[in-house]
Amino acid sequence: MIEKQTNSLPIWLFRNLGKYNEVCHFISTRIGGFSSPPFKALNLGFHVGDNPEMVLKNRLLLSRVLGISPGSFTTVQQVHGHNVKIITEELKGSGAVNHDPAISEADAMVTNVPDACLLVLQADCVPVLLFDPQKRVIGAAHAGWKGTIRLVAQRVVSEMQEKFGCLPQNIVVGIGPSIGPCCFEVGPEVIAQAKSIFREKRGFISKETLDGKGYFNLWEANKMQLIQMGIPVGNIEVAGTCTSCRHNIFFSARRQGRKTGRFGAGIMLKNL
Repeated sequence: MIEKQTNSLPIWLFRNLGKYNEVCHFISTRIGGFSSPPFKALNLGFHVGDNPEMVLKNRLLLSRVLGISPGSFTTVQQVHGHNVKIITEELKGSGAVNHDPAISEADAMVTNVPDACLLVLQADCVPVLLFDPQKRVIGAAHAGWKGTIRLVAQRVVSEMQEKFGCLPQNIVVGIGPSIGPCCFEVGPEVIAQAKSIFREKRGFISKETLDGKGYFNLWEANKMQLIQMGIPVGNIEVAGTCTSCRHNIFFSARRQGRKTGRFGAGIMLKNL
């Protein structure tokens, strides 16, 4: 990934998605906003207990820096599941200026509607952004450990195929900053579920202890899902940035506690 500074607001960009002028995409950080601790500073989540006026100011600031309409932000009320919502023209802008109108019970979105910025929010979970330049279709997923085990990334690709005729070999993907395998220690219940889904632990579970704990590699688990769907490994860029290690840049619920802010990952088709 590369970091771009615009008016003192850092924006992270995937190199592979950045090659396409048809889309705008970004990963925000916690730096440069208006929220007070423990949400300091660029918190984009209305649902975490922050002052909603500050959250709206943060979103307005981000939209100005990106050069997009704040009303284009389209969000879901994330539930750590695998439901994928197709965003129509009528749903564009859901949850843009407050939480209640956000689309309920989904963790991923797919659309071919221009100027609909698919925005997922996280503070350790994995953001996944997808683009098919042939069909001009985009997707975004929020994949925590539950969403990863429930194969939400694969569900997004399936929806792109079934609803829009996308071919996996054409899809370009960015897997964003999240808690890394260096810090994401999980218990035996999570490890058992991961092993049952992924069949083997190599590459996904490391440093297992006698009491059944270990470290879960969400990056590799999501990357593997995408490769299994037929997306070439060369089309997938992994940020490899741990939000817990870099909690000064990104929000991290594991490091800072559950009462913290959310950074965003977004992708939008430009209206060319």
